Parts: sequence; structure tokens; C-alpha cells
Amino acid sequence: MASNLPMSPELEQIHGEIRDHFRALANGFQRLDKIKDSTRQSKQLEELTDKMRDCKRLVKDFDRELKDEEARNPPEVNKQLNDEKQSMIKELNSYVALRKTYMSTLGNKKVELFDMGAGASGEPTAEENVQVASAMSNQELVDAGMKRMDETDQAIERSKQVVEQTIEVGTQTAANLKGQTDQMGRVVNHLDTIQFSLKKASQLVKEIGRQVATDKCIMMFLFLIVCGVVAIIVVKIVHPNNKDIRDIPGLAPPAPSRKLLYLRNP
Repeated sequence: MASNLPMSPELEQIHGEIRDHFRALANGFQRLDKIKDSTRQSKQLEELTDKMRDCKRLVKDFDRELKDEEARNPPEVNKQLNDEKQSMIKELNSYVALRKTYMSTLGNKKVELFDMGAGASGEPTAEENVQVASAMSNQELVDAGMKRMDETDQAIERSKQVVEQTIEVGTQTAANLKGQTDQMGRVVNHLDTIQFSLKKASQLVKEIGRQVATDKCIMMFLFLIVCGVVAIIVVKIVHPNNKDIRDIPGLAPPAPSRKLLYLRNP
């Protein structure tokens, strides 16, 4: 259906580039299923992400060009082109969702769980604790238990402070990232607009160049005609009796020379 749509050369070129990107994305995700190494998967996802960025920029160019030509196209053509644009946006969104799925799966694979053994922690074993407790009096046991509880409470308080600080830093980081993301989005949109304007300006310069070349040809042709007319007039003036040279329409032939007659008195 898309190949039978009536499009201008600019729209057809952009549409073809978008379809090429979609084919590359489909092949890339198929290859991604066959890759087992997480590092290679990450690299492949980065390449596919760049392809999706380029595809998003091309869809924006397609939309701008479609709006420029909307007044010149019939309503049914505009409807078909808008439907094709929506179809491309849905297809791009499906690839974006697929990328998110692969990113989530890849992130779960990279989670590492560290299990530290009791012997490596430096803490006494249960047998050692029983031996020490049997050698202590009740008061000493109570004091040791209170001391351990105080140490535990302090450790919990320090952990709470670290958690609160981490949450505060995370909130500030999220706010900064959101602001930077919005700013980057505006910058990307501005760059897309500039690139589109440069493309239109380049096309306009080419059209002006063709018009200038045509005007030069016309001026040269008129100059040759004027030179020919002037040459004929000059030759006609220099050789007025030359019958091989036809008279120029609208130009009076030269007046014949007149001879004066006079009578001589006898």
C-alpha cells in the first residue's frame, strides 16, 4: 500500500529511508536473539537505539514535508499519507517497546549477588559465644547484651541516615536528570528544525541556480539576434544596391540617388 501512495520526490525519499531503517531494526532485533554475550548484546542495543533516533528524526521530516504539501494535495491523498504516517509511528513505538524489554532483561542478567561467609566477617562463631557466655556472670551477660544492643541501635541509626541521604540525593539526581532530558529533547527538536531548514534552503538555491542559467541563455540569444540585426543594417547601408541582402521588415529601403538635369543656353 505504501508503495502505491502518490508522493512528491522529497516525501518518497524520506519514506524510503524510514522503511530502510525499519528493515535494519527488524534484522537487528533478530540478530539480538542469537547473541548470548551480554557485552555484545549491549553494543547491539546501542546501535539499534541510534537507528531509532534517526528513524524518529526522519518521521518528523516526513510530517513537516507533508504539512508543506497538504494544500496542494487532494483530501483523499492527504488522508492516505496521514494514515501512512500514523502506521510508521506505531511501528517505531513497537520497536521502542521491544528495546525496553531487552534492556530490562539485560539488566536482570547483570545483577550480582554477593554472599559473604561467616568466617570472612571476623565475627565469633556460635561455639565460641557459648564458651564465652559460660565463663561470664549474669550481670556481665546483661551488660554485654546491653552493649551489643546499643551498638546495634547505633548501626541502625547510621543506616537510617545513610538511607535518608541516599533518598535525598536520588531525588535531586532524578530532578536534574528530568531537566537535562527535557533540555536535550528541546535541543534535538531544534537541531531537527535546523536540518530541515537547511535542506529546504539547499533546494531553493538549486532552483535559483537553474533559473539564473536559463536567464543567461535567453540574454545570450537576444544579444546574438541584436548583433545580427545591426550587422544587416550596416551591410545594407554600406552596400545599398546589393540584391542578395533582403530588406528588413519595418526598415525603409535607402533612397535612390537623384541626378539634377539642367538646360544649357545656346
